[in-house]
Amino acid sequence: MNSPTQNATLSITNGDSAATTMRAAGIPDPVLAWRDILHDGPVPGGLSPDELAKVRARFLARPSVGDYDAILRGLRERDRLVRDFRRFGRVTVWLEHDLYDQLQLLQLLDRFAAVESGETALYLICIDRFPGVEPFYGLGQLSAEQMRTLAGSEQRIAEQQLALGRRGWQAFTAETPLPLESFIRSDLSALPFLKAALERHLEEFPDSRNGLSRHERQILEMVASGIARPGRLFAAHQALEAAPYLGDWSFWRLIEGLSNVENALLRTLSGSQFAGPPDVPADDAFREQALELTPLGRAVMNNDANWIDLNPPDCWKGGVHLHPDNTIWCWDRERRAIVERHPG
Repeated sequence: MNSPTQNATLSITNGDSAATTMRAAGIPDPVLAWRDILHDGPVPGGLSPDELAKVRARFLARPSVGDYDAILRGLRERDRLVRDFRRFGRVTVWLEHDLYDQLQLLQLLDRFAAVESGETALYLICIDRFPGVEPFYGLGQLSAEQMRTLAGSEQRIAEQQLALGRRGWQAFTAETPLPLESFIRSDLSALPFLKAALERHLEEFPDSRNGLSRHERQILEMVASGIARPGRLFAAHQALEAAPYLGDWSFWRLIEGLSNVENALLRTLSGSQFAGPPDVPADDAFREQALELTPLGRAVMNNDANWIDLNPPDCWKGGVHLHPDNTIWCWDRERRAIVERHPG
């Protein structure tokens, strides 16, 4: 006997905004929002989906966002639906070209490649532009009518793409960035937006000269140019990116990491700690905060000091744990290559 969903389509997209528009466009449920900022926080390799869900839930949980149990429950429900994707006649993935989406694509392709798809057909819609939408950032910009026009443009996911997704996910979750650097140098033409997205990921490793990630460097440079208030900073930062992928939540966390620490590179003119939504309301008090560089911030921006020495990292880039006890992997902007900096 056929399953009730055997002839249905499972549609998967990057987040709630796109999922809501897809439903308004008449895309039938189930429409699954993937809901994970994989470019931020630990994504260690070699874990089962449930083990990884626990790691991600611990990272994502904070009082103003959601508690661990609720986030873990959502991730498990999502993973269960994808684990059982062969109950559906077809699966269509709707994504775009930026790093946020391309990492989700790698994770999904890795999950699909782990089992035989049987009679389920796998399809992909992945775009970097849409007529009349300029600049194009992503599916969340589209109206229901515009989203509806994408239905029917999907392309069958090929075995080569599944294999590439599996290799890419293994490289992204590896303990060092060297497998990912090697992967980027291979032929990625079957997934045309992957190379640029993953190169952008490598640019978030500490700069070999001053220890700043590209996001951090851009923030300091914008503040130095006179862009001092949070809203203007975020808008200007988005404009610097060929394919913006960083949400405002992650952006405010970056500013906190540069200002609310010992040896801060930024400070508020008021002298108070910087605070951003959702920890505080997005009200006038938040918008009127103004930032300036500290003397250390100016020294680091000018390559006269190194942020790694002032603030040793304890963070994750995919499967790579940057920590003072480990090799610190850095990005050499001139060579566009990963280099090592050993502890001590």
